[in-house]
Amino acid sequence: MSIPRAVCLFIGFGLAVAACPKDRAQGALLLQDADSLAAIASPLGHQSLYFARICAASLTQLRRCAPGELGVVISRHSHIAGYDWLALPVIPYLYSVEDASQVPARVDGETVHRLRTSYHDAHLMSLGDVPESGHVRRGWDQLIGAAYERRIYAFRFETTPQQDDAFIAWMNAAANRGHFSILLKNCADFSSDILNFYFPGAFRRHIVPDGGLVTPRQVAYELVRYARKHPEIRLTVLEIPLVPGYHHRGRLGKTAVESLIASGYVIPIGFLCPYAAGAIVADYLLWGRDPLPVKDAAVLTPGSMAILATGDRPAVNPRPTGGPSEVGSGR
Repeated sequence: MSIPRAVCLFIGFGLAVAACPKDRAQGALLLQDADSLAAIASPLGHQSLYFARICAASLTQLRRCAPGELGVVISRHSHIAGYDWLALPVIPYLYSVEDASQVPARVDGETVHRLRTSYHDAHLMSLGDVPESGHVRRGWDQLIGAAYERRIYAFRFETTPQQDDAFIAWMNAAANRGHFSILLKNCADFSSDILNFYFPGAFRRHIVPDGGLVTPRQVAYELVRYARKHPEIRLTVLEIPLVPGYHHRGRLGKTAVESLIASGYVIPIGFLCPYAAGAIVADYLLWGRDPLPVKDAAVLTPGSMAILATGDRPAVNPRPTGGPSEVGSGR
């Protein structure tokens, strides 16, 4: 008995679909260590977002990437030309150079300054008269060369073309004017808003932990929890290590209440108001630790940074205790 033609066509279509590669691309939440004096005074760290399918048409406009481009990092910083967010290609954002082959194996302060200044003069002059960072106020140099100052963990998740196209249109249409506030409009609030665009309603401000303050570690933990319920986003944790020589290794960003305890601020608070100090300690012990699966994260090098965009399970510089930490089920 012959098989009906319609059935043959259906089977053939199914095999063709199975044989074709999926149109997948990646986003990643970049959780960055606290660095320099900030690691002592307020060890919350920093946060930005990476997208493999999205590139920078300019510092303030987004577009779809062309073949061979590695994607964009979008971040919110304070006091940079009045903008709410700025977009940089991923290699310059991490290393202040245009090609990964130009990244030094080891750097000192003079080398970092030279690389940053060279990139600024070639690509960041459109920001206008924005100063370089000083002892207190941060400047344009915080936009580039992040891996010279901070270890970075990338919490990589999958996105769809439709999501990325809608996100590009949304960001390009919105007013990009900054009113940075550490309490209500910081870098973690920015990340939370963007993740809510991709995963509606998943991220919100909590009374506990952290008394309503949104912190980078808290957002990363919320993404991990979301991934456990939604394994289809294939969350994978990767490490972009600190380039040696310029800074000593920093510390993973803390929650707000842990920051108060680690910095010792809870002690004078305890003298002034023992109940408030008790509430801070209780908040930390009950809700505020936010464990993250970073111990066995695979390590990326400048030359292997394309793996961040592919969605593959990397086999790049794995730690002796295991490979990449993929988050799908269990803690």
